Amino acid sequence: MLKGRLGIDEARIPQKSRNGLIYVERCRLSIDNGSLVLSFDEAGREMELPYQLLNVVLVGPGGVVTHDAVRHLSAHGTCIAFVGTGGTRLYTAPPLFDRDAGLARKQAMWWAGESTRMMVAKRMYEKRFGETPRTTSFDSLRGMEAARIKKSYELIAQRFGVDWKGRRFDRSEPDSADPPNQAINHVVTAVEACVAIAVQATATLAPLGFLHDDSAKSWILDLCDLYRTSVTVPLAFQCVKRQEKEPSSSLDRLCRHAVSRHVREKGFIDTVIDDIKDLLA
Repeated sequence: MLKGRLGIDEARIPQKSRNGLIYVERCRLSIDNGSLVLSFDEAGREMELPYQLLNVVLVGPGGVVTHDAVRHLSAHGTCIAFVGTGGTRLYTAPPLFDRDAGLARKQAMWWAGESTRMMVAKRMYEKRFGETPRTTSFDSLRGMEAARIKKSYELIAQRFGVDWKGRRFDRSEPDSADPPNQAINHVVTAVEACVAIAVQATATLAPLGFLHDDSAKSWILDLCDLYRTSVTVPLAFQCVKRQEKEPSSSLDRLCRHAVSRHVREKGFIDTVIDDIKDLLA
């Protein structure tokens, strides 16, 4: 795909026309004749990556990236993120300045107006619960959301046979929480990293949230809530049940691996990218 010297402007594909990511680990990323080449074993096997079609390249443990590879990815607006195993931690994703700012501009425009901010907040609610709320108050919307989430936790716990006593944990002593709450905390951390990757890949603005505010990652927290009952809590409760059968297994490790599998098998980060585009359309 698009072989040869790729440093020319005409070869650049707009962000809106891209959809995808690739995760690599224990390999070397370099440039050969203008193409991004992945070398992944001692036998010298290589493959070319169509990086112009990707939103982001995730580099996991053991990954080595040459300066020239970073330069080419930056020139074509392809985000490169250094992550934990399976993308369940985000260590850094260097900002790329030569990128389409369309989504970020829309986000800022919707965020700046009271009515348009509510519009996007309602879109998020509808995406989660399948209906548009009839309210013009953010406090009311948050209250409606909290009530539905509380009930959802109870139903998901029943489905997995987990003893659920409510969402309780002490931020200063996270290990004092019961296993279901600990598992949710672990999965939330991993899911948050995946969502942060999608935010970096779309060049949207992490501080500009529509329901959350004051945090430098308010937009990330908004998006994480979209998957609270469809991804986060189900995966957490699955891991609680699995640890009951494997007491020697670390709950943190089980949760990270569960999210990693979900990312690989379900294309989770791609889903978040699509949802960002949809919410800001």
